Amino acid sequence: MEKLSPHELILKTLKEKSSMKQDVYSNILQAFKLMKSSAKQIVADLKTDAASVDKRIVIEFREKGEFEFELRVAGDLLIFSMHTNVFEFDKAHQMWRNSYVKEDSSRSFCGIINIYNFLNDSFMYNRINDLGYVIGRIFVNKENHYFIEGKRQLGFLYNDFIHAVIDEKAVRAVLESTILYCLNFDLFTPPFDAIKEVSVSDMQAASESMQIKTGKRLGFRFQVDSDEID
Repeated sequence: MEKLSPHELILKTLKEKSSMKQDVYSNILQAFKLMKSSAKQIVADLKTDAASVDKRIVIEFREKGEFEFELRVAGDLLIFSMHTNVFEFDKAHQMWRNSYVKEDSSRSFCGIINIYNFLNDSFMYNRINDLGYVIGRIFVNKENHYFIEGKRQLGFLYNDFIHAVIDEKAVRAVLESTILYCLNFDLFTPPFDAIKEVSVSDMQAASESMQIKTGKRLGFRFQVDSDEID
């Protein structure tokens, strides 16, 4: 086999990898646009019915730019953020045990949409110390196949990377599952020992902008947030 020159190797890599990454980026961007339009439709569908249940319930869609949007559902704020880069999984990831990826390693390159859950009051009252949680990460590859790493239904309903293709129907199902998860992910009071000592400066700051730290699971991080705690 003839050895390729550096120039030829560069062209080969551009053809095989850079073009593929452009395909991945196009797919994740299209998926994100679908999520935006589907989120708007879900909000429109829910608003009237929710008002008939209780007029105090707020359901809103907020456009935050090309790569981010928000859904406010009652007291919860869901932030959907698309990363503009393409990623590959490290070799320890279970992805590499998948026959779909073993057949073609370039299928492992994915775009990512992160889903965050915050309390709406954290932003409304500028409580900058409050905690939010990454509750899901959507991965889409060059063939529009997708799966989700996430909590509960987000993790086990959407993990068929071999067969699952991202489309309008899939996007709506993911959004509805995300909303349901957040509505059932309740606010726990912080442990007493975590708040029994408060400094004068903390209290003054709290009086001005309510900055005593609040989170749905204060003291637990997403990585160790077990289903029993949920």
